[in-house]
Amino acid sequence: MGLSGCYACLKYVVFFINLIFWITGFTIIVLSLWMLIDPKFYVSMAQDESSYYSGVYLFLVVGILMFIVGFLGCCGTIRESQCMLVLFFCVLLIILVAEVSAAAWMFSNSDELEKLVKENVDVTVHQEYGVVPSRTETFDTIQQGLYCCGAKGPTDWLNSKYNNLGQHGVDLSISSPPLTYKIPLSCCAGDPQSPACQAATKATIAARLPEIIYQDGCSDRLVEKLRDYVSTFVVIGIIIAGCQILGLAFSLIVCCGIQQRNRYKA
Repeated sequence: MGLSGCYACLKYVVFFINLIFWITGFTIIVLSLWMLIDPKFYVSMAQDESSYYSGVYLFLVVGILMFIVGFLGCCGTIRESQCMLVLFFCVLLIILVAEVSAAAWMFSNSDELEKLVKENVDVTVHQEYGVVPSRTETFDTIQQGLYCCGAKGPTDWLNSKYNNLGQHGVDLSISSPPLTYKIPLSCCAGDPQSPACQAATKATIAARLPEIIYQDGCSDRLVEKLRDYVSTFVVIGIIIAGCQILGLAFSLIVCCGIQQRNRYKA
């Protein structure tokens, strides 16, 4: 009777862990779809546009796999199906190995990733802003949210495509620079539609920029923000990995228990 009670309790524990996987997978799917629909994610600036969407689709696949794993685990536990539990164990083990490998790679290449983020911010400022609508909207959100301007500072906009739109053949060499250049309204600390911001975003070369314009660049600010996100994801990842290890162990125990009960019945 005692063993039967322990077995029933263990089944409920395994079911609860699988329910967590199912909910986590569903959450990842919703988050991935949100990231695909809403371009205003700081993480999108960490990569070029094509790589970002490739990463989001990969994230979506992981969510779908976890959703399936949770479903298999729940059904296998309730129906006491060894086949489902073994399939659950194999798929979950593959996901766990992939997660650990990805985490180890990111940790060992953290410096290169930070360098990549800064390079992508620089490319966005000089080549994509005002040209690619999704990157323009994302970078406006970053400048307003992180209180920054340009990659290293507001003067980055001087030699950007944003200042060359509609000005074909303009010479931006040192010998003949333009007299003025535009700064995006999202660099302004006040109301973007106010007269003060409208005037401040029309800058003159070599002149001191008004204090209403953010003076710090976005590269370092964005790296710091992503570091905060990484810390949060590490904590969540450790919790999920712990649940996955428990799920692997308990699923084996339940599977062995089902096998022994079937043997006794026979």
